[in-house]
Amino acid sequence: MLNEIYKNAESHMQKSIEALKRDFATLRTGKVTTTIVDNIKVDYYGTPTALNQVGNVIATDATTISITPWEKSLLPVIEKAIQEANIGVNPNNDGDFIKLFFPPMTSEQRQEIVKQAKAMSEKAKIAIRNIRKESNDSVKKLEKEKEISEDEMKRGLDHIQKITDEYISKVEETLKTKEADILKV
Repeated sequence: MLNEIYKNAESHMQKSIEALKRDFATLRTGKVTTTIVDNIKVDYYGTPTALNQVGNVIATDATTISITPWEKSLLPVIEKAIQEANIGVNPNNDGDFIKLFFPPMTSEQRQEIVKQAKAMSEKAKIAIRNIRKESNDSVKKLEKEKEISEDEMKRGLDHIQKITDEYISKVEETLKTKEADILKV
């Protein structure tokens, strides 16, 4: 019973780490990546569709992303979606494809992105703590229903705390790595 609770807690905490990494991928670092436009949805015949599902999205160099739609009629729609996404650049439409030119980041922009990364990691820590609370409640419930002893409950709560500490430190390591990546010029 306790092992099930531990496994459940660990798998949910691991999902929080994976979600944090996905969030971090949308942040800009010194070199642009196509993940910056991953969250942009285009109105494709009435259906919100991911940008990479309606055309080729490639990073042509360290500061440029090129988007080539599969249908030329989508150019203005894609251009509008990028402007509304407010990613810090204006799209350049030349009739065949759209280019996004990202200027080099200033130190203020880097600091602002670090703040965003810290907020994202704080959300992940909160999610992990919520998982800890749910797991602790499950252990306490088992003890209350006399399925485990009080000593087993205390050992269970200690074990859950160790798992939580491990995943909180993983969040901090992930943040440190991302922060170094963002601040690297």
